[in-house]
Amino acid sequence: MEAVMEHWLSKRAALSPDTLAVETAEGDSWTFIQLYDESVLFAKKLANYTDPKQHVGILSNNSLDMIIAFFACTYLEIPVVLLNTRLTNVEIKKQCESADVTLILTTNTLKEKAVSTAVSVNTFTEIHQSDPESVRITHTIKMDQLCTMMFTSGTTGTAKAVMHQFSNHWSSAIASALNLSLLPTDKWLACLPLFHIGGLSIILKGVIYGMPVYLLEKFDEQLVHKAIINNGVSIVSVVSVTCSRLLEKSGDEKYPESFRCMLLGGGPAPRSLLEKAKHKGVPIVQTYGMTETSSQIATLNANDAIRKNGSAGQALFSASLEIRKEGKQLPPMEIGEITVRGPMVTSGYYKREDANKAAFTDGWLSTGDLGYKDEEGFLYVVDRRSDLIISGGENIYPAEIEDCLLTMSAIAEAGVAGRPDSYWGQIPVAFVVKADSALTDNMVKEHCEKLLAPYKVPKQIYFVESLPRNATKKIQRHKLMDWIN
Repeated sequence: MEAVMEHWLSKRAALSPDTLAVETAEGDSWTFIQLYDESVLFAKKLANYTDPKQHVGILSNNSLDMIIAFFACTYLEIPVVLLNTRLTNVEIKKQCESADVTLILTTNTLKEKAVSTAVSVNTFTEIHQSDPESVRITHTIKMDQLCTMMFTSGTTGTAKAVMHQFSNHWSSAIASALNLSLLPTDKWLACLPLFHIGGLSIILKGVIYGMPVYLLEKFDEQLVHKAIINNGVSIVSVVSVTCSRLLEKSGDEKYPESFRCMLLGGGPAPRSLLEKAKHKGVPIVQTYGMTETSSQIATLNANDAIRKNGSAGQALFSASLEIRKEGKQLPPMEIGEITVRGPMVTSGYYKREDANKAAFTDGWLSTGDLGYKDEEGFLYVVDRRSDLIISGGENIYPAEIEDCLLTMSAIAEAGVAGRPDSYWGQIPVAFVVKADSALTDNMVKEHCEKLLAPYKVPKQIYFVESLPRNATKKIQRHKLMDWIN
């Protein structure tokens, strides 16, 4: 029998109609009943332009309109394809074609980019100005129905459309709550892009938990800091680079006791960053997840944050995680590929049977990430398998070298990649953004020589103005490799 639930927003609006749902730095605030009313009205207007057999793309930066459009589509039982606004017109067109998008909803400022895809386009404003249709609005959710598709972040250079059923999003939200717990005073700040799973999952958690979300269009350390100090934000989702900027911004100012943690994801965290946060008394809770796991699938419990500094925690309730090599589970402390299973894990990639066969084995997803478990079962993420540098038979993890580089105060950002070498196979090279203009390549190498084995020391230092990052601020190492080539 198919599992069916009352629509999450409908239920929340009935249970907590006057509770704050979303607020913004500009002073806008909406209750759950307002969010419900606007979403249903938008759905009735949107029905003029689409039907449940279609896939609707949303091309937008974070906004209330984007949230309304998303929920409107769920009321029409239309799968939503979330499109990255930072992509080129050609890339967006390719994603629309591969995900069978027939209509794009977008902002006035992004309409020109959307129109270039040759797909039908309507702006949020145009929908708002339309007359509502007399159309059936569903107030139930079929848990096995396709809810969203979003493309993998593409740090390896190959993006695929990940399918999320409602059950995946629900399982992710519940598992997160069982780990972090919920407080009546919680307010989660969303500055990650909503077109990525880390951002969208916060909106869904807000509705499922009945928790306010503080929405920013994009990350801004001034606004995030102000929200923590003055606006009651208790949880912020960050990646290493945004966390570093917040710690720098906070200076000697202490966060209020109501602030619970920074939830840190997006890849292995530099130990130097974790030590800095610990010294400043800022609670960091590391997490591990990806688009394919509907956000986090392993998270460090707050009680273990200090004792297990550097760990991404244990698999969340209802999830399983193993470290494997050549199909066999490895013992503690041995590095292998992280494999995961659970109800939050995607059923697969849209129309990509080749990728599904390569990624899934008996219900287990091979993540392509490398890590190990300690004796207590806590996960430590080492690096992406595709980023691994093999030099003279030795495995070199770029994240380890980047961690070393970032202990230099004269370095603002660092990225490491492997350069082909006729003798060693590959050698590590570093791309550095200076924090001090007096920094030289010899100074960098001398620093690394004190802390790293000789084969791990970058053989060449490239000074650059910035590093290539995707919308969630992850370093795109495949682009570093393109620079080398």
